[in-house]
Amino acid sequence: MRVTILYFASVREAVGKGEEVVDLPADVATLSDLCRWLAARGDALFGETKGLRAAVNQQMAELSTPLSNGAEVAFFPPVTGG
Repeated sequence: MRVTILYFASVREAVGKGEEVVDLPADVATLSDLCRWLAARGDALFGETKGLRAAVNQQMAELSTPLSNGAEVAFFPPVTGG
């Protein structure tokens, strides 16, 4: 499965890029699996997901959200406003 991953704000700074297209192994089926896979390849930020927000295909997503071929996954820090 191939997905596009977008990184925003401080997540982009931590990862060192704004976007990438990746071919995922067959055992990556959910957002949680993707985070685990990203952490295993050395992106330590994804080992602790409590401080991250994510969207799949421009819809806010939970860790249990399934991924599909061609999906767009966006990671960003929590947003605060005033």
